[in-house]
Parts: sequence; structure tokens; C-alpha cells
Amino acid sequence: MTSWGMVFDLRRCIGCNACTVACKQENSLPDGIFFTKTLSAEIGTYPNVTRTYIPTICNQCEDAPCERVCPSGATYTSDDGIVMVDAEKCIGCGSCAVACPYDQRSLMDPKLLKDGLFHDGSLTPFEEQGYERFIAGTMVKCDFCSERVSSGLEPACVATCPTDARIFGDIDDANSKARRLIRERGGRQPLPQKNTKPKVYYVD
Repeated sequence: MTSWGMVFDLRRCIGCNACTVACKQENSLPDGIFFTKTLSAEIGTYPNVTRTYIPTICNQCEDAPCERVCPSGATYTSDDGIVMVDAEKCIGCGSCAVACPYDQRSLMDPKLLKDGLFHDGSLTPFEEQGYERFIAGTMVKCDFCSERVSSGLEPACVATCPTDARIFGDIDDANSKARRLIRERGGRQPLPQKNTKPKVYYVD
């Protein structure tokens, strides 16, 4: 059975945020909501200073605390290991956001869907067609672009990355590029002490 995961190659990430823009566009996300971000940090001591970039995303945890605390059953794990949200069941209580140690949950505030990007109450044609997918007052998160993946495509952030810093694949397949990178370069999971068994790994 497939278990989708992602590897971030920190040697390759240049902090261009093409992934962030692609994700916003693919998912028609309103202002202030991000499913993926790239953090940055300075390393070293002047004058020997460099900058490193750290992509972040929902880690699609195998033992997802957000799923365990969801009182309505809206959060569930699909057969291919992606943590999903059934908006029809979501009551917007925010329990998942409190439980997630990675801060990867967002409330789809009704005001965001009404105000639009320019906060003047008028929506662009892009926003009008995109916002139809959301139910106001529910919790949202990255689902690895599950519709694209089920069609044989990569997540938008992966397809857009100009340096191949994001590697998507079946992490249970010993021969997949993602699994080879984890094995050969000592892939590390974020906050392993939380015991959530993330399906996202970092290599440097």
C-alpha cells in the first residue's frame, strides 16, 4: 500500500518561496492562510555568516494528534496515508489546531472569504471560483494536493520547486527517490520527540 511522504533537501532550498505561491494559487487560499511556508535563519558569526532555509508543511503524521482529538470525525487518514479533513463534518472547534505540535492548522474565517485579498468586500474572479471549495468556519490544512496526486501528478509545491528541493514519493517503497534520500543522507523527522511519526523528512 502506498504511503505518501515528502523529503526536504536543505542543501537545495534557496528560499525563493515559489512553493508558497504555487500552493496559494492551487488551493485558492485567502489572505493570511498558508499550507506551506519557508522559514529562514542566519548561521555563523560575522563575517562568516550564511543563511539557511527551512520549508514547513503539514507532516501527515502516522499517529496524528489532530485526528485523535477531533470530536466529529472530520479529520481522518486516507488509505494512502494523507491526513484529510471532511469539511462537511468539521465543526470548527479548533481542537486539531491545539493538538498539532507543528502549527499546521488554520480556521477558514468567514471574514476572509467575504473581504477578499484587497479587504474591500469585493472578490476577484479567481477568488470567486476558488472560495467555493471552502466552508466558512471550518479548519483547513495541506493534504499534499490529494486531487493532483490521485490523478498521477505531484503536489503543486513539488512541481514548482526550481531546485528540486522537495521530493515527493512513497516512503514505504525502498526504491523510491524519497526513501533512498532518507536512507542515504540520514533523513530526520521534525520534532521526533512528539512521537507523531511524521511522513516529512529533512536532509542536509
